[in-house]
Amino acid sequence: MKILIAPDKFKDSLSAIEVCNALTSGLKKNNSSTNIFSCPMADGGDGSLKILNHYLDLKPQELKVNDPLFNSIKSTYYISQNTAYIEMSLASGLDLLDKKDRNCMYTSSFGTGELINDAIKKGATTINLYVGGSATNDCGIGIASALGFKFYDSSNNLLSPVGKNLMLINRIDKSNVQFNFQDIKFKVLTDVNNILYGKNGAAYIYAAQKGASPIEIVKLDKGLLNFESKLRAHGFPSIAKIPGSGAAGGVGGGAVAFLDAKLVSGVEEFIKITQLESLIRDSDLVITGEGKLDSQTQQGKVVHGVCNLSKKYNKPIIAVCGDSDKGTYKSLGVKKVYNILDKANSISNSFKKADKYLIDIGNDILNSL
Repeated sequence: MKILIAPDKFKDSLSAIEVCNALTSGLKKNNSSTNIFSCPMADGGDGSLKILNHYLDLKPQELKVNDPLFNSIKSTYYISQNTAYIEMSLASGLDLLDKKDRNCMYTSSFGTGELINDAIKKGATTINLYVGGSATNDCGIGIASALGFKFYDSSNNLLSPVGKNLMLINRIDKSNVQFNFQDIKFKVLTDVNNILYGKNGAAYIYAAQKGASPIEIVKLDKGLLNFESKLRAHGFPSIAKIPGSGAAGGVGGGAVAFLDAKLVSGVEEFIKITQLESLIRDSDLVITGEGKLDSQTQQGKVVHGVCNLSKKYNKPIIAVCGDSDKGTYKSLGVKKVYNILDKANSISNSFKKADKYLIDIGNDILNSL
C-alpha cells in the first residue's frame, strides 16, 4: 500500500514538515515496510517560504525593514535567478507583534513594500508575494507608500499608511513612483477568496483576529469602501468584487490596483510545485490535515485542495487535525477525521505535545487499515 501524507502546518505548533515526520513515525511504528511518501504543503499563508525552500534552491536576502508598527526589524526574502519570493508575514505579520500591540487600525504593510523595493532594485522581474498571516487592514497602502505612492486627505495633509486612515484618503499621488510595474510580473498567492469590503470582506471577516473592536471593524470597512472609490476616481481599476481582493486586509486588491498584480490560489501553486496530482494518482491512501478543520478550510486552504484532487482520482482521504468542527469533513469527502484534542487532556497540551499525539494517530491509522 502506498500512503501519501500531504498536510498544511499546524499553526503555532508544528510545521508541515514536522507533521509529516510525526505521522510517518507512527505509521511505521509496527510496520517498517509501509510505503509512505511525504509532501508537506502550504497555501500562501505564513510559513509558505519554509515549505518552498523544501522543494526549491532559494537564496536568502536579509535586510532591515519596518514591522507593522514601524519598528525596525530584520527580515528575509528569497531570490532564484530573477524571481523574488516574499512572505508578507516576515515583515508585516501578526506574529511579529505582542498581543497587546495588535490592532489593524494602526498597523501597516510598509515593511513588505520595503522588501519588494529591495528585490526590484536587485533585478527581480518576477515577484511572488505570499500574503497570509498579516497584521494589517490597510489595503496595501503601506506597500504602495514604500514604493513611492503618497496619500493625502481633503486638507492636503500627508497620511500615514495605516488602516484607520483609509477613510480619510482623498488624493493619491504617484509622481514619486520610481518603477514601471508593467515591466514586473507580480503574483499574489493567497489562501482566501474574500472580496474587499462588506460582510464577506477583509474587515468583517478578519479584522477582529487582528485586534480591531466591533466599532473599529465598521470604520475599517467604511475605509475600504472609501479607498476603493478613490482608486477608481484616480484611474485605477475597480477591485471591490475581485475574489481574493480582501486577502491580507485588502493587500490582494491593493496589489492589483498599484502593481498590476495577478491574484492566484496559493494551494494551486503549491500543487504544481510539488507535483501533488501525480503523487495522489499513484497513491492508495491520502492523509492530509491542518491545525483546525472548520468553515475556512474550504476557502482555498491546503486540505480543500488535497481533498479535491483525491476525489478526482477516487482515493480515500483521512484528515488529521488539532480540532475540527462537526460536519466539515463530510463536504470535503473525508473518510475519517483524527483529532489531537481527542487524545490530549488540554488545549495547551495538544499544542505542546502535538508531535507525540500525531505519532499515536499515525499508529492508529495503520492499525485501522
